[in-house]
Amino acid sequence: MRLLTTTSAALLWLSLAASADAEMLVGVAAPLSGPSAILGKQIEAGAGMAAEANGIAIKVVDDTCTADGGAAAAKEFVDAKVNVVVGFLCTEAIEAALPTLKDANIAVITVGVRTESLTDRRAKTGWPVYRLGPRGDDERNAVAAKLTQLWRDDLFAIVDDGTIYGREMAETFRAAAEQAALKPVFVDTFRPQLDNQIGLVGRLKKAGATKVFAGGDGDDIAIMGRDAAQLDAGIT
Repeated sequence: MRLLTTTSAALLWLSLAASADAEMLVGVAAPLSGPSAILGKQIEAGAGMAAEANGIAIKVVDDTCTADGGAAAAKEFVDAKVNVVVGFLCTEAIEAALPTLKDANIAVITVGVRTESLTDRRAKTGWPVYRLGPRGDDERNAVAAKLTQLWRDDLFAIVDDGTIYGREMAETFRAAAEQAALKPVFVDTFRPQLDNQIGLVGRLKKAGATKVFAGGDGDDIAIMGRDAAQLDAGIT
């Protein structure tokens, strides 16, 4: 739902920015196939609603959330002579698309890519890219600031799944906790994509943790919550 709303807002802004007598064609890049299709459909739906409400023509292209898909989508947008492109959820797709779109002088507004370097390198790459969604470090810093306040009097643990995303989330919180003179009772890396996390939950319970910050995928965290409830671990 958030992607639908964000995409609609982007197209509304573009409709206001366009002159009354100008015809605007907006390219919409979204993963309409593959594992991320459920999110891509939200972008497509939001773009369609906003386009109809504001009299904007759109061209929707499946970027497949891959580098090959992003490059192919960029070529389609250039051939269609779109004025601007909105969408993109995956770093691989947008980074593959941007060189072609830059050469065609087509600006890009991403609604979902949080990679910091995408806009940090703009002066060097010349990529005409802007973002509506938060940066990755915004998420990490917000989590760290909030939890160091909320968990000041709690026994907490920090775990991550070993991925770059998970490690950065966990390390940012750990560093903030250290600066706030807070020490976790348990720190570990867990193996992702398992059918259960009973072993991890058992270690967390033994350490006395009542709150756990997990840097990782939502499916793995849901499994931890299920196993914690089954073991009556008293962990949030």
